[in-house]
Amino acid sequence: MKKVTVNNLEETVNLAKEFAKMLVGGEVVLLGGDLGAGKTTFTKAVLRALGVKDDVTSPTFTIMREYKGAQLQVYHFDMYRLSSGVEAQEFGMEDYIYSGEKNAVVFIEWADNIKDILKGEFLFVDIEIVDDNKREFSIERRSV
Repeated sequence: MKKVTVNNLEETVNLAKEFAKMLVGGEVVLLGGDLGAGKTTFTKAVLRALGVKDDVTSPTFTIMREYKGAQLQVYHFDMYRLSSGVEAQEFGMEDYIYSGEKNAVVFIEWADNIKDILKGEFLFVDIEIVDDNKREFSIERRSV
């Protein structure tokens, strides 16, 4: 596990750039942390580093947004409004998670809300609020 403390937005963006270099396609990234921890901010910065030119916005109300990066397709989900994986299955979430699409990366915010359908190896990014600007990131690859 890698733990990194960032003190401001600039350091978060730098961490996101490092993280983006790890992504080759086929990864599913599960993001956790309290409301306001910076899940969407971090995801936006990673997508920028992957070459996404579109305006990246939170998919809280649309559930999913799709973006084209320089080399990878990106699917960005927000499960905040869902209470179980069954709800996610209704719109075909598993097709994205388990497709094995090698030219795509999937980001899932509030992944704990659908943990009942998650099986396999994932990249976990947990963000803890230390104070108004400071965050502690825990990044690891593990199976569930």
